[in-house]
Amino acid sequence: MSETPDHRIRVVLVDDQQMVRAGFRMVIDSQPDLVVVGEAGDGDTAVEVLTTTAADVVLMDIRMPGTDGIEATRQVTALPEPPRVVVLTTFDLDEYVVAAIGAGASGFLLKDAPPEEMLGAVRTVHAGDSVIAASSTRRLLLHVAPMLRGASTAALPGSDDRALAALTPREREVLVQMALGASNTEIAESFVVSEATVKTHVGRVLAKTGSRDRVQAVVLAYRTGLVQPVDLLRDA
Repeated sequence: MSETPDHRIRVVLVDDQQMVRAGFRMVIDSQPDLVVVGEAGDGDTAVEVLTTTAADVVLMDIRMPGTDGIEATRQVTALPEPPRVVVLTTFDLDEYVVAAIGAGASGFLLKDAPPEEMLGAVRTVHAGDSVIAASSTRRLLLHVAPMLRGASTAALPGSDDRALAALTPREREVLVQMALGASNTEIAESFVVSEATVKTHVGRVLAKTGSRDRVQAVVLAYRTGLVQPVDLLRDA
């Protein structure tokens, strides 16, 4: 979706704790380029709000009473002009992260992440990238990666072997770097190429693997064993 006429990124907050939403709203509304346009305390209300309210990014709590964040994410990302969804989680809910990514989330963020990391996540997914590279997300990947091995959901790329076989050697290298949390700028520096070239490679990786976004491509890398959790530790 596009930004508001005044160019602010429209955010909807979904969390069953009002104080959490209030804290997020205060931080987000303090930024000149961001604005909260709606709130919801459960998944059903979130879907209702997003059916009638134009939004760019949703911060979605995973565990809520009634319709949880996973099902709400699935319904929201199926809307005609869906916003991008960042799911909020904690270390003890790793299995829900895998399900949320399969439901269409563009990334995940720890609920206790510092404000600047949360703001960065909103801006990152709005720009078309996925929230993978943040330091806390890297640590979370260490927990989630083993469960991605062999994971299978309808929203994820279907044929892992064929998807990887279609990639050129350089595209595989780019996918590995993506899975390790590297940004386009970092990949460009690593390979000594322009950032525009990296963007082209990333686009081809997404197209050839049938991945909707970087998150799906990263999931593919772990599912196939192209990248192992130990690689995250070695790269840290």
